[in-house]
Amino acid sequence: MPITSGKSARLVALTIQIASFGAVGLVGFAVDFSVFNLLRTTVFDPHLVHAGPIYAKVVSTILAIAVNWIGNRYWTFGKSRQSQTLREGIEFFGVSLVGMGIGLACLWVSHYVLGHTSVVADNISSNVIGLILGAIFRFVLYRYWVFAPHRRVVAPVTASLATIPDGRLVGSER
Repeated sequence: MPITSGKSARLVALTIQIASFGAVGLVGFAVDFSVFNLLRTTVFDPHLVHAGPIYAKVVSTILAIAVNWIGNRYWTFGKSRQSQTLREGIEFFGVSLVGMGIGLACLWVSHYVLGHTSVVADNISSNVIGLILGAIFRFVLYRYWVFAPHRRVVAPVTASLATIPDGRLVGSER
């Protein structure tokens, strides 16, 4: 009797992938959170720049997207990453921008529509509510579109293996 069935093996693999995504996300969150708050309380303070919180969030999120792409490309979805790096990067960035839009929309509604203008309120709306909603959206699209295993392009093998007189493959170790 097998220890894990195919279904439970897939569940374990999904759980590991979600945990990896979460770990990469935590690093991205640290970048996003610290840069957002640094900019929000200095050069993009709303008393100096009316749309300062929005500008701070755009800058911090773009930096976090770059960090997340590297982590997700080489770790979370490393086995199914695309051989067409440019296309994958563009798709990743596009999905991430929509995810950023979700966080920005939460911040905008809270700050400008509901009038919750404190640093704490801005952080809750963008870095808690927006982050959770955006993360769910991004994970689903990364898994099933950007890094989907069925989209992986494998280069065709064009060279044949050669053998030397003693029967070993060229380049193989004895």
